[in-house]
Formats: sequence, structure tokens, C-alpha cells
Amino acid sequence: MRSSRLLHVPFWLTYVFLYAPIVVLVVMSFNSGESAYTYEGFSLKWYGELAQDERVLKGLANTLIVATGATLIATVLGTLLAVGLARYSRSKTLEALSLMPAVLPDLVIAIGLLLFFGMIQLTLGRYSVVLAHGLFAMAFVAAVVRTRLSGTDTSLEEASRDLGAGPVTTFVKVTLPQLAPGIVAGALLAFTLSLDEFVIAFFTIGNMEQTLPIVIYSMIRFGVTPEINALAAILLLVSFTAVIAGQRLTKIGESRAQD
Repeated sequence: MRSSRLLHVPFWLTYVFLYAPIVVLVVMSFNSGESAYTYEGFSLKWYGELAQDERVLKGLANTLIVATGATLIATVLGTLLAVGLARYSRSKTLEALSLMPAVLPDLVIAIGLLLFFGMIQLTLGRYSVVLAHGLFAMAFVAAVVRTRLSGTDTSLEEASRDLGAGPVTTFVKVTLPQLAPGIVAGALLAFTLSLDEFVIAFFTIGNMEQTLPIVIYSMIRFGVTPEINALAAILLLVSFTAVIAGQRLTKIGESRAQD
């Protein structure tokens, strides 16, 4: 009995190692003092400072525009890619290639996209970042939708085609409703990935106004402040909410499929 309890020690130590810095960050975001390392009392003033920081607000606006556009691209292409691989292809090579953006280091993807945009003479700016983030997140959406596809009933699609419906009608009226929870979960994941993606945006942004992660990078070069802690806490809340919502939607889809 004692030995089994000892086996849990590395497990809990790992969790403490991963999440203790995040807890400290959130706590220090409510610090009333100027120091990011000494807690002097509870205060919300740094969140008020964020609301008045024009650089942060502009970065947030650019990030939301980029994340929304990238999510649309990633959701559409990722869903079509997942359906194509699951229903119309049996090539392991294509499956491996579809996961490459999720496996390759962000730096490699960023440099490759920068060279590609240069070859096609695409002016770097907001559109290039949207395309880059959309292509990067597409692999993650495809993986989520592919998982949802494995739990769908293919007999419904076969019955639809036997009754005279074409491939497009079957996809829109039969396949798509079954995939809806997975598509929404993938879209939330894509939005979260684009929201805090730094490396790809840094290489493909050009001379446009900075996104929020780049603004944070420029701020943190001069030291960590409670204002940065407050901004990081807000991003943490948004990411956490998106992940929980994605998990709940996936579970809802699985329960409906079982019913």
C-alpha cells in the first residue's frame, strides 16, 4: 500500500512543476506594488492599466483579426482534409504529410513560409500572418475532426447515397451535422493556437502593427512587470476556457453518437 502511494509522488511533483509558475503568475497579477516579484497586497489596478494601454489594445485588435481569419481558414481546410483522408484516401504518406505542420518546429515553418511568400511576391502584413496561422492550425483541426469521424455512423452516408443524394448533399445534410461538435472543438483549438502564436507571426508580419504576443515580447525585454502578469493571466483564462469548451463539445458529440 505504501509503495503504491510512493508511485504517485512523481505524478504530483510533475503537476506542481508545471502549474506552480502559472499560479504564481496569476497571484502576482493582483499585486498592488510595482515589483513583479514581491507581493504587497491585493489590487486590480494593473488590469485597469491594461485597459488604458494603447499598444496592448492595438496588439489585441490585430491578434483577434488574425485569429478569426486563421480560424476560418483552418476550420474549412482542416475539415475537408480530414474527410478526404478518412473517406477517399488510404495513403499513409498523405496522412503523415497532413500532420507535418503540427510536428515540425515553429521556426522551420516560419522560415519556410517566409521564403514561400517571397517567391510568390506576397507582401508581408496582416494577410500573410492570417494565411500562415491558418495553414499551421489546419493540421490540428484535421486531427480533431478525424477523431470525430472515427465515431460517426457511415451507414447513414451510404443510405443517403442509396436514396439518390449526391456527394455534396450527403456531406452537407448527413456528414456535417455529425461532425459539428468536432469542427467547433477544432475551431476553438485553432483560435487558441493563433491567439498566442509568436514565432510564425514574428517572421511573417512584415511592417504591419504588432500582434499581442509580439507586443508582450517587446515589453518583457525590459523586465517582467505586474502589467505583463495581468495580460498573461487574461490570455491564460481565454485559453483555458477554449480548451474546456472544446472538451465539452467533444464529449457531447460522443454521447450523441452513442445514443
